Amino acid sequence: MSDNDKALPPTAKSLRKSYCNDALPPIEEHTRQYETVRNAHETELIEDYVELIGDLISHRGEARAADIASRMGVSQATVSKMIRRLNELGLVTSKPYRSLFLTAEGQKMAETSRARHDIVLHFLRALGVNDHTARIDAEGMEHHVSNETLAIMQRFIDEQTKR
Repeated sequence: MSDNDKALPPTAKSLRKSYCNDALPPIEEHTRQYETVRNAHETELIEDYVELIGDLISHRGEARAADIASRMGVSQATVSKMIRRLNELGLVTSKPYRSLFLTAEGQKMAETSRARHDIVLHFLRALGVNDHTARIDAEGMEHHVSNETLAIMQRFIDEQTKR
């Protein structure tokens, strides 16, 4: 038994044993899985920044680099580099010593990211995950979940709220 298996809860261990034959999917499917993850990794930091900028504008009326740095736990230099990149990608506009603004494309990305995040967060809470853990888990999961899975999560949430 590997160290990773020891960390799994008992139900996960039994599931892992029963699905042992699923460990290696066909090569083409396996390739698509890894390609999807790589693509998600490429965009997740950009999406996180754009989502946070949108949230700051929505809740505070403005998004400043200092606020982004403190909320993300990074330096202002790191934020400045990302702002330049977001500007080059046409997602934000900025002027020195002024607030940041989302372009129409940036606003669309922020709304999509926020919606995905909210679905995952509410789904985890509906499963009984405590708020602190659900917030941490949702932050990473939102970028890696397919639209099909999101739709099923949303249906589950809707069914839970009807009860």
